[in-house]
Amino acid sequence: MLQMRPGCECCDRDLPPDSADARICSFECTFCSDCSNRRLAGLCPNCGGELLPRPSRSRAKLEKYPGSTTRVFKPEGCTAAS
Repeated sequence: MLQMRPGCECCDRDLPPDSADARICSFECTFCSDCSNRRLAGLCPNCGGELLPRPSRSRAKLEKYPGSTTRVFKPEGCTAAS
């Protein structure tokens, strides 16, 4: 099950579980669409994987299986894509 991490690793922007702006790689590193597009060129700075829109979870399932509250913030790893 996806962790649905609550924030962007680059800018610490809030990304609630129902956010359409969240992007994730296959390891669930989480970024906002702005950082993914503008800073990272759609590639995860941690693993090099493709950043894709995070799937949504229905409201009923979010109540039973809420998103993670653990934030990961690593701005030093979010250099501009070359």
